[in-house]
Amino acid sequence: MDYLRAFIFLVLILSAISLSEAGSIGVNYGRISDELPSAFKVVQLLKSQGIDRVKIFDADPAVLKALSGSGIRVTVDLPNEMLFSAAKRPSFAATWVKRNVAAYHPSTQIESVAVGNEVFVDPHNTTKYLIPAMRNIHKALVSYNLHSSIKISSPLALSALQNSYPSSSGSFRPELVDLVIKPMLDFLRETGSRLMINVYPFFAYEGNSDVIPLDYALLKENPGMVDSGNGLRYFNLFDAQIDAVFAAMSALKYDDIEIIVTETGWPSKGDENEIGASVANAASYNGNLIRRILTGGGTPLRPKADLTIYLFALFNENKKFGPTSERNYGLFFPDEKKVYDIPFTQEGLKHYRDGGHNTPATGNQQVTPPNNGGGVSKSLTGSTWCVANGDAGKDRLQGGLDYACGDGGADCRPIQRGAPCYSPDTLEAHASFAFNSYYQKKGRAGGSCYFGGAAYVVTQPPKYGRCEFPTGY
Repeated sequence: MDYLRAFIFLVLILSAISLSEAGSIGVNYGRISDELPSAFKVVQLLKSQGIDRVKIFDADPAVLKALSGSGIRVTVDLPNEMLFSAAKRPSFAATWVKRNVAAYHPSTQIESVAVGNEVFVDPHNTTKYLIPAMRNIHKALVSYNLHSSIKISSPLALSALQNSYPSSSGSFRPELVDLVIKPMLDFLRETGSRLMINVYPFFAYEGNSDVIPLDYALLKENPGMVDSGNGLRYFNLFDAQIDAVFAAMSALKYDDIEIIVTETGWPSKGDENEIGASVANAASYNGNLIRRILTGGGTPLRPKADLTIYLFALFNENKKFGPTSERNYGLFFPDEKKVYDIPFTQEGLKHYRDGGHNTPATGNQQVTPPNNGGGVSKSLTGSTWCVANGDAGKDRLQGGLDYACGDGGADCRPIQRGAPCYSPDTLEAHASFAFNSYYQKKGRAGGSCYFGGAAYVVTQPPKYGRCEFPTGY
């Protein structure tokens, strides 16, 4: 019996170790919709699904109150538009922490503050305010003795990388390294915080479906791909993208910084040109990713780096700008029904089987980009452009501009201060350039010049100062 007790004890210990070493699943609770249930009902939904981490894109009082006493760990966000004030005025940062963090914690279990979101692609040029804002928010947390329990970081888009393929060649964009990457990593090291990154294999697959196998993108069984730089074999695109970030940090001698994935997901619906957007593929990606995270184990480059990830998003959001996919990342419909059936806990995984085996991608056309050697095509033959509708209103134009320069991946560098297309400095002119960049990058596909009615197609080259609008990338 002593041997039996010892064996059972050993099994329990090993099981506990296995559970503790596994990663963690959270979800992004976006609210750009007029159809969503109350915050109280949302908290009940999270608890019923076993989801114990949530990230919001602000610090909404109704949401934070609803989360009080729930045991759900919360990440709040200081929006990009507040970075300037938080950087320039320590009193602003102190007041923000007092009202939005200290007033709710610990009843509402706030575990981190995301300062800004994808700031490097923010068209409002807020990058230079990021580090001062982070430091002022941290000082405010110190004043409330919350700095040990609440950590600070800032989510980066993968576009902060200059190179991401192969993973071993991962590197940050040179213009960002000294300006903000190194100071941020120094801050994270000083405060024991993790680097927040937003990772979307869908975007890579959508733009390169002729070379990226769908099974590789969806974490299904596949032969894998060998990194030519370090010889490691990757069996999914998610791991490869994460390791590109680890490699980029390693190149700058920041091997000790951990990563948390603050956004990742796959749309269940998209426009015809959004290759791969389907219910089956979304179910496969999120379901297989949850299994990969909850069963533990790191990446090929960092095998001990168990990850916490936040799925994007909790609900479909009907008021988001951009292509159809932007409104269809949700795990749930607004009526709280699942878009597709996947588990969120280790218990649920026991009965989970990926049901989307080799499901064809939505929008089956294989889009081959023109062989123009890269760069911008200036041919005017049969060209069309996308420009802003000045009558759409400031809010709609600004929303479209923010999307195009952010998640949309438009090249908005020419409209930054001092760049060739900054003048004229008007919302309509800047939005027109951003909308057109997005439109051209999408191959001028139907539906890519809409932006909620804030844009339309023209057949003559737009005239805004001396700015030359591209006709292709």
